[in-house]
Amino acid sequence: MISQFVQLAGALAILAAFTAAQARRLDVASRPYLWLNFGGSFVLAVDAWHEQQWGFLLLEAAWAVVSANGLVVRWRSALRGRASG
Repeated sequence: MISQFVQLAGALAILAAFTAAQARRLDVASRPYLWLNFGGSFVLAVDAWHEQQWGFLLLEAAWAVVSANGLVVRWRSALRGRASG
């Protein structure tokens, strides 16, 4: 039961980000978009690992890494902006 709730929450986070981007309400490089994708995919990756669903784990872990990389890039860019400003 809890696993189902976790899966739904993770999937809804990713779908919310995608839907908002398609509706042009979120930029795909924005922090909210990246956080929704990272959070949703991370939760789904942990669940896939727990359930030993290796293909799903690969997909969601890769999605989480790409989203995390986007967040790190934005964070570093913000730090550079503060240092030069």
